[in-house]
Amino acid sequence: MPGIGAFDAGMARLTESGLIPLLNEKVLVEKTPLLGICLGMQLLFEHSEEDDADGIGLLPGTVERLPPAPSWPHMGWNTLDASSAHPLLDGVTDDDWFYFVHGYAAPPSDATVAKAQHGDAFAAVVAQGNVHGVQFHPEKSGNAGRRVLANFFALA
Repeated sequence: MPGIGAFDAGMARLTESGLIPLLNEKVLVEKTPLLGICLGMQLLFEHSEEDDADGIGLLPGTVERLPPAPSWPHMGWNTLDASSAHPLLDGVTDDDWFYFVHGYAAPPSDATVAKAQHGDAFAAVVAQGNVHGVQFHPEKSGNAGRRVLANFFALA
């Protein structure tokens, strides 16, 4: 589930298009693997401080505004700090860089597979069952991003 834009607009589009019941059916009942990218990852959570809006709720927690320092929003390259081994990160090293563009992020939680740092630590990769998310843009992250996408497709 890709995403660029504002949280409330993203949820409005999903609601208007009737995709939320379909997502719940496919993900929760049929156990179809899902990967949320950037805003798509944020929409997986229960709520966001951005526009004080409710999300899909496939992952527990609230997406929060990033701190203003070192800059806001977070735009640019960053590495990941893997907190546990996960197939989504097979072949990804501490030296790999990923491209981020966001002003909001989920704080680290039990679903966090890898964190990144921008002022504070935030969840950069999440996974819970068949629900996965990456805060960065793998399609803009070169070989490292292709590796993450290939790993997801192997899981799917």
